[in-house]
Amino acid sequence: MTYEEHLDEVATLLTEIYTLSDETAVEIVMRAQANDYFSSHDDDESICTQERAEQDARAVFKQYKAARKPRSAV
Repeated sequence: MTYEEHLDEVATLLTEIYTLSDETAVEIVMRAQANDYFSSHDDDESICTQERAEQDARAVFKQYKAARKPRSAV
């Protein structure tokens, strides 16, 4: 899979494994990406596999779930 497909799969797995909303899953993936978590994936798409996506989903959930942005009051 391509780098972009890998990121999409990680987000999808976050919604399936941890029952997160799509929005929250995408935010987690975007924060991880901004922190260069996926840099090696972009450099070498051969590591963009289903197995690696499952590993990455668990890793980014552990690392970035607590860093959720608080929702502002409307």
